[in-house]
Amino acid sequence: MRTRHTTVDTGIGPITLVATRTAAGDAISGLYFRSHIRRPAQDTFGPEVPAAEDPLLSEAATQLVDYLDGRRLDFDLPLIAEGDELQRKVWMILGEIPRGVTTTYGAIAEELGDKALAWEVGQAVGSNPLCIFVPCHRVVGADGSLTGYAGGLKRKQALLTLEETDATVAGRLF
Repeated sequence: MRTRHTTVDTGIGPITLVATRTAAGDAISGLYFRSHIRRPAQDTFGPEVPAAEDPLLSEAATQLVDYLDGRRLDFDLPLIAEGDELQRKVWMILGEIPRGVTTTYGAIAEELGDKALAWEVGQAVGSNPLCIFVPCHRVVGADGSLTGYAGGLKRKQALLTLEETDATVAGRLF
C-alpha cells in the first residue's frame, strides 16, 4: 500500500495523519485537522488503517499525542512534503524555528534574501502539509498578532501556549 491514513483523537480535535511509501521508505506526508484550510481531497489519503496496525502511523500518533499532552518536546519521524522549490525552502526554515519562539513572514522572507517575498512566504506557510510536525503555528504577523492558521486561530493559540517557556510565562503581564 503506497498511501494510507489514520485519524487520531487529540485534545485539539481529531487529526488525520497520512503516510506514504517512497523509494527511500515510509514517511509521514500529511497532518490535517477535520476543518483544515486547504485540506486535500479525502481520497488522496489512501485507505484508512488502524494506527495500531501500521508501525509508522502508530509512532506518529504516539508522538503527536505525547507532544500535545506536554510529554514530548519535539518529533523524531521521517517526513516528506510535496511542494515547489520556494515552499520547500520555507518549510525547511519553519522546521528550524525553536520551540517557544515565534517569527514573522517578513523575517522568513528576509532569510530567503528578499523581504518582498513575505506574501509568497505566507502562502507557503499556509500550504504546509505537515503542520505541528513542521511548526507553521510559530509564524505570526509583523506586529506579533496571531494570523491565519490552517487549523484555526484557537488551535494556533493553544499550540503557542503549550510551547511557552517558563521565562515567557513569567514575563507576561496578564
